[in-house]
Amino acid sequence: MQAARENITIVLNKPKFAGNVGAVARCAKNMGLDKIYVVAGEALPREEMQMMATHVAADLVDNIRYYDRLEEALAGFRFIVGATARTGSARGPLFTPRQMAEKIVGISQKNNIALLFGSEDRGLTNEDLRWCQLMVNIPTSDFKSLNLSHAVLVLCYEIFVAAGEVKHFVPKLATAGELDGLHSQLKEMLQKIGFLNPQNPDYWMTHIRRFFARTQLQAREVKIIRGICRQLEWYMSNGGKNA
Repeated sequence: MQAARENITIVLNKPKFAGNVGAVARCAKNMGLDKIYVVAGEALPREEMQMMATHVAADLVDNIRYYDRLEEALAGFRFIVGATARTGSARGPLFTPRQMAEKIVGISQKNNIALLFGSEDRGLTNEDLRWCQLMVNIPTSDFKSLNLSHAVLVLCYEIFVAAGEVKHFVPKLATAGELDGLHSQLKEMLQKIGFLNPQNPDYWMTHIRRFFARTQLQAREVKIIRGICRQLEWYMSNGGKNA
């Protein structure tokens, strides 16, 4: 069984050059993907995009969906893959493109997936990566940086050829927007009880986000956890007394 490519969208966060967006469209078309979202790129010249996309992928350029903010673009996705050239403890664990592709074969059957790429000069920041359930790094020799369209092509190719025996389908997962609401509520509650360092509350929240990303929460599970948080907050506001 192959990945359900119709459920996969390429998301470009703040691309700098219209030609690169057009080249991404051509790469996507070659590998059977047909949806591209662009964040903060409305002003990019369409003619340059179309020139690099050629007539073959002109329809993908015409159908690009534009967003002002990353959270708006990602809110409806149930699984997000972030591509990063930089490594380190703040960005792990990292998967290779092949490992990533094999993993999402099952997930893509019932879940819409975003492949998230950063700008040509900065890539994805740690703040951007907090939305991701999986992070992928493309191994290179000495020069770490790849052209944006080359990075997109590598990931799309691995998805195109990935196949495996899916022993069980991954059910519909919670959306990025639902998870973000959970994280915000948890952060507020953990600050109230003094669990988070007030000087750097996001340090532990990063680890908590990754923990929930590994568990692949469903929407109803998010509702249960948020209900527990609300009950705990009510309990604390009433001096630790039950109703």
